[in-house]
Amino acid sequence: MSGLLPDSIRVFERGWLSSNNVLLLGRDDTALIDSGYQIHAAQTLELVRHGLAGRPLDRLLNTHLHSDHCGGNAVLQQHFGCHTSIPVAEADKVRRWDAEALSFKATGQQCDRFGFDATVAPGDVLTLAGMQWHALGAPGHDPHSLIFYCPQERILISADALWENGFGIIFPELAGESGFAEEIATLDLIDTLDVRLVVPGHGRPFTDVAAAVGRARSRVDYLAADPVRNAQNAIKVLLKFLLLERQRIALVELPQLLLSMPVFAMANERFLKQSPEELARWATSQLVRAVAARVEGEYLLNE
Repeated sequence: MSGLLPDSIRVFERGWLSSNNVLLLGRDDTALIDSGYQIHAAQTLELVRHGLAGRPLDRLLNTHLHSDHCGGNAVLQQHFGCHTSIPVAEADKVRRWDAEALSFKATGQQCDRFGFDATVAPGDVLTLAGMQWHALGAPGHDPHSLIFYCPQERILISADALWENGFGIIFPELAGESGFAEEIATLDLIDTLDVRLVVPGHGRPFTDVAAAVGRARSRVDYLAADPVRNAQNAIKVLLKFLLLERQRIALVELPQLLLSMPVFAMANERFLKQSPEELARWATSQLVRAVAARVEGEYLLNE
């Protein structure tokens, strides 16, 4: 990414268990956008400390509150005492620490409790590292997600609303709520911006924004044409997430493990209508076929 990012912006590309982290280094302030997953929190802290080179972390912001984007919040707050801003629509859930409403329990994922000092709403303009960043609503993957756009540098921090090859699971549709239309509207919004570089929530930063938006539109059309496809994608992706975290899962435990998590049970009840055993076998076969996992003896292993 040499030459594409100003010296004041550093991107820690983390893979798929933890979201990417964006460190902004101003003359008078520092900020981090998104903090990765809980089990990577110590690594996140070291990456941030190294990037800061002895400076404090003044601010922490989250694009949305899925566990892979906010799982390092607690550790960073404990270490730096950083001022923390979250999407405005999530404030009451965090204040009450409602793990079900925040989706952690629904997906079987972990997140240590954290607090917040302020909220960010669509339309807010933030000054970070001497640059103005426009907070924009980006529903679809998550109804309360934000993305951050800097007109000065023509950089978009797109979270899970747009990746180079797709976007995050459209979770609202799994609950019978609208999500495909919102994802299209978010892509329409991105199309109106003058963007030269996208920093996604996962994967490498990229410059061919029009091509990425085109692929994302095609993907939405494919999923919307048969919502079962979105449910199947969710099952595969969330099982892969569990494998990334645990590295191995006993095959005999899979059926009840999947259906003990509300998002799996909901997707199965509404769309797939399989027995726990059938669902586990199908999900396992899909990951093995995609070379994203392998079966070894009595275990499903991360590939």
